[in-house]
Amino acid sequence: MDYDPLPFPRTDLALSAMRHARDIEPPAIFNHSMRSYLYGRFLGEEQGRRPDVDYDDELLFLGCVLHDAGLGDQGDSEHPFDIDGADHAARFLTDQGIADERVEIVWDAIALHLHPDIALRKRPEIALVSAGSGFDLGPHGGHTLPTGYADRIHAVLPRLHAAAALYDTIVGQALAKPHKAPPFTMPGELLRQHTGQDWPTWRQLMTQPPSWGDYDGYQPRT
Repeated sequence: MDYDPLPFPRTDLALSAMRHARDIEPPAIFNHSMRSYLYGRFLGEEQGRRPDVDYDDELLFLGCVLHDAGLGDQGDSEHPFDIDGADHAARFLTDQGIADERVEIVWDAIALHLHPDIALRKRPEIALVSAGSGFDLGPHGGHTLPTGYADRIHAVLPRLHAAAALYDTIVGQALAKPHKAPPFTMPGELLRQHTGQDWPTWRQLMTQPPSWGDYDGYQPRT
């Protein structure tokens, strides 16, 4: 695929990460990851943040292109997919000889991308991964893209039913390994929607054995 019309970083590391993500992810998820960078960069520009001046553009790209690595077969391990993806990205970057402090930024960006309330308070490389990946699934927040911008992106990186593909992949992992989708998490909510199962209440969680007995003899305030 010719990505030349789009402003991706062309460092050796960026190209290696792009090829790795393309090899391990379904096309719909890979395209989503690539678009996440373009939208994250756009949202940064809306805030007056300039690539490689106000943030490290290569780190932003690495966080975006690898943020769903946990949804590929190689990245699918024993944790929720965001943590699996962060761990997989860290191993990949470490194997590439990247300094620990840079690896940690990418790990944080991926691990926090489902938590914008936290990510948006962090450094730009972390905040813009969360913002860009979210924007690609729903262009909310009052931002207006330049005329034809999305069309140019989708011409090179077609959507391929991205939101539906992500849902099916996350739920598929959770059905195979329910511990990857604990209650009150995003994967857990998608699994609950798919199966129709009820989540346990707070009291049920706190009183299932073994417990500390915090509800034994407890009288609620009136």
